[in-house]
Amino acid sequence: MPDPILLAIDDGIALITLNRPAQLNALNYQLIDQLMAALDRIEGDPSVRAVILTGAGERAFSAGADIKEFSESVRQGAAIAVRDFVRRGQAMTARLEAFKKPVIASVNGLAFGGGCEITEAVHLAIASDRALFAKPEIKLGMPPTFGGTQRLPRLAGRKRALELLLAGDPFSPEHAREIGLINRIVPHDQLLSVARELAARITRHSPGSVAGTITAATRGLNMPIAEGLLVESEQFAALVPSRDLAEGLAAWKERRPAKYVGA
Repeated sequence: MPDPILLAIDDGIALITLNRPAQLNALNYQLIDQLMAALDRIEGDPSVRAVILTGAGERAFSAGADIKEFSESVRQGAAIAVRDFVRRGQAMTARLEAFKKPVIASVNGLAFGGGCEITEAVHLAIASDRALFAKPEIKLGMPPTFGGTQRLPRLAGRKRALELLLAGDPFSPEHAREIGLINRIVPHDQLLSVARELAARITRHSPGSVAGTITAATRGLNMPIAEGLLVESEQFAALVPSRDLAEGLAAWKERRPAKYVGA
């Protein structure tokens, strides 16, 4: 049986591929667990500066949860379903959202349910012009459970999010861009190259400043601004003694490109 997650590292960028194309890259428990393990490996590898997340095949980024597997957990009752399904999925999206290295979703096809929730959680998203999004959980008689009821309203606004959550209908990449779910739409055959180009624009900067910016923006988003400003101040203070800040300031004074070696 093929591995449900593929990991390839090249030139400081880790490419993670959801690899269940025959099942439209549905998120079964094994895939989620292996994705979390891949993130652990990447986090501990200082040579990796950014992550691109995509789906195998031509049809789907991810069509969402593996319904057959999830149904078995539901059959065993609420405690088992929450433990095995909800907490696992929420831990995955929370991990992606708080990851210290930039994570870029490269949405190559269907991003339904959990696939859409991954897109909501990651830091940046590029979509193919063939992509299609949906929040169809309500058609199963349930709300989203991997963070979709919380992140989408924060991205799109409450009323626009609720229309998508309550109707459950597919929506275009153009609408996804309009509501802030994705950054841009590109021709399908350019998807990965554009994602890599975006990653390269980020990784030219110091790892410490990238991580600090992600942390300040992600944590501060759900705080009153006064508390968010404290997080921002803490992230700056942590970088004051770093070699990267010293190099950045020296490079600016000397009118030369900075040469970062890590915080």
